[in-house]
Amino acid sequence: MDKITELAKMIDHSLLHPTMDDAILREGCRLAREYNAASVCIKPYAIPLAVEELKGSDVLVGTVIGFPQGNSTVEVKVFETEQACKAGAVEIDMVVNIGKVLGEDWDYVTSEIKAVNDATHKHGATLKVIFENDFLPEDKFKIKLCEICSALKVDFVKTSTGYGFVKGEDGKYSYQGATEHDLKLMRKHTADEIQVKAAGGVRTLDDLLRVREWGVSRIGATATAAILDEARKRFGDDGEKEAPRKFGTTPGY
Repeated sequence: MDKITELAKMIDHSLLHPTMDDAILREGCRLAREYNAASVCIKPYAIPLAVEELKGSDVLVGTVIGFPQGNSTVEVKVFETEQACKAGAVEIDMVVNIGKVLGEDWDYVTSEIKAVNDATHKHGATLKVIFENDFLPEDKFKIKLCEICSALKVDFVKTSTGYGFVKGEDGKYSYQGATEHDLKLMRKHTADEIQVKAAGGVRTLDDLLRVREWGVSRIGATATAAILDEARKRFGDDGEKEAPRKFGTTPGY
């Protein structure tokens, strides 16, 4: 695998903004296909659209469950997972019940993750568990989630949704997303065979290379084109493919 492809296969191209209509989602799938990303992470109702657009490529179709706040019941999350897999999704990014994590109801959290993990693996799909670290004020919550996910043998632990906005002292809402501290913490406390996904704030090639050094094997990004265009400039192309056509005129990329 050449270096550009190796980097491309670290990227889940994110197509989750609520304002994205079908035309934007189709364009995003075509971008992911053109740049040979690892996957698209698309809204659940649009899974068939993504399957259609990505047919014949090796770009995977992923979707989100309990997104973005994690508040659905366990039964609903399992149902969402079943429906998503039947529709063609092969990667599932599930948000944990954040209130239950903060309340340290670890039996509930464990049973929820297990139920979704079992449903995902029954269909041969991959589960990524989203912690939403911006909402977790102490490392103990993140460490415990890593331990639970390790015991249950999920496929990935993931930092955030990209929509975990916290109100600052100035009254404005923002998020940090994937931080160095959290990524190193998650890598340290998660079983070696479980991968770490960074989401939120990874926008440049240097960001991607940096998080890879910290043990990250996948990122969620909207800046896929910018990252990989920079990679081609810096590392060169394999010389066998035409340069990808330019995208980026649609909001959200």
